[in-house]
Amino acid sequence: MSQLQQRTVFITGGSRGIGRAIALACAREGANVVIAAKSDSPHPKLPGTIHTVAEEIRNAGGQALPLVLDVRDENLVRQRIDEAANYFGGIDALVNNAGAIKLTGVENLKASRYDVMHQVNARAVFACSQAALPWLRESGAGHILSLSPPLNLNPRWFAQYGPYTTTKYAMTMLSMGMAEEFRRYGISVNCLWPRTLISTSAIEFEAGGPQLMAQGRKPEIMADAAVSILSRPTGELSGQALIDEDVLRQDGVENFDHYRYAAGDKPLLPDLFLD
Repeated sequence: MSQLQQRTVFITGGSRGIGRAIALACAREGANVVIAAKSDSPHPKLPGTIHTVAEEIRNAGGQALPLVLDVRDENLVRQRIDEAANYFGGIDALVNNAGAIKLTGVENLKASRYDVMHQVNARAVFACSQAALPWLRESGAGHILSLSPPLNLNPRWFAQYGPYTTTKYAMTMLSMGMAEEFRRYGISVNCLWPRTLISTSAIEFEAGGPQLMAQGRKPEIMADAAVSILSRPTGELSGQALIDEDVLRQDGVENFDHYRYAAGDKPLLPDLFLD
């Protein structure tokens, strides 16, 4: 029996891309999945809403709860987490997947855009984890997983887009802190980051365009790694900034070709923050 059977996983930004892939992968393992995101109605460019993902999960025989959530609103965060916990009888895992990106330096970045990145990336890890904590303590097998990178202080990762970098590293540093702080509650806290570019609409429209898509992998590689981490027994793995490919290699995966976004032998691009 899967370790995620009947467990409840709360995923922020769960309506598209990596969040959607994690939601579907957890559901296949028998988890109850809460899809919490802003996308209540269809976007002109981007496919997927919280409702379409919930429908995909239910059509596959899983349990899903779509909730409209802006992670910048800590009162709403608390309300939605409690709502989800009451609906499913608790929360066993929180996946901090919601993200905001703008690869611009300090000189040309609007302060309002920096605020959004800080709120959606770093601050949301704080707000969502704090709100979920009472339920994760009750779980007895709680997990927090944030999609943020290992800390790499090579100046090249700060030179062109220091504002974005600092908000993503803040997610990782908060997670390292929570791993120690929450250890006494039996809660595991980790980060997960992709070895290569992941081909999603965020890449297509915000960070490189369609030509980069062919040099990335499908979101499913992150989803499979996330399921592996969330399935580990409490306390076995905590305080780590993990890479998707490394997690899957530990599980015995050797061939990653089926994760490629496009067929062919174009070299895959390493993701940000990895030398």
